Amino acid sequence: MYLSSVRVDLNALTREQLFDVLEGGAYTAHQLLWQLFADTPGEERPFLFRQEMEESANGQSAGLPRFYVLSSRPPGSVEGLDVQCKPFAPQLEKGDRLAFRLRANPTIDKATEKGRRSHRADVLMDARKPFSPGERTSQACVEAMDSAARQWLSRRVDTLGFTLPVTPEVGAYRQHVLSKKGGANPIRYSSVDYEGLLDVNDPARLSETLAHGIGRAKAFGCGLLLLRRVTGEV
Repeated sequence: MYLSSVRVDLNALTREQLFDVLEGGAYTAHQLLWQLFADTPGEERPFLFRQEMEESANGQSAGLPRFYVLSSRPPGSVEGLDVQCKPFAPQLEKGDRLAFRLRANPTIDKATEKGRRSHRADVLMDARKPFSPGERTSQACVEAMDSAARQWLSRRVDTLGFTLPVTPEVGAYRQHVLSKKGGANPIRYSSVDYEGLLDVNDPARLSETLAHGIGRAKAFGCGLLLLRRVTGEV
């Protein structure tokens, strides 16, 4: 695998692309990053990514987008994209404790009436439903949504190769609407940021998790699990 840090030359973007990327537009970001893998055969998508805004020396947002890209093949060279790439083969051992960050799309399949297909539900919106409109900004509602987000991850860790020794932090919940060309129905999805510690209990499975990501909406910047040693990078 290969881990890359990608910066965008904003002067190389159209006005529409510029505003979309600065606003965190995942569809435009995905199209830009695809250029790095233009010779990929078929419909295979060989990368996961996450977009962040760079910080200045004093910790304030510099307003410039930066992408972390994990790929199964090295990225190519594209004008307007500054790529810093290195091979990524973390040496994982059972019992390792690592810090992690994850942006995920927490959804579940909910059963419907007999004879009808199940539908996909946003776990945070599902947790908010019991609250009346006037209560949805209350602390109780916020705590219920945060708890639902944590439970979504904790119920999956057994299949991902790690455990959670402490309750992870959750935040930055966002609902995204991506417009399609031609007036087609927009793409809607949500994202939540997780941050905390994990203990490796199955190194091989965790390696698979790193390569394939966690959850849905991977084409839109979700699913990439970023790890570092508590005292340094993985």
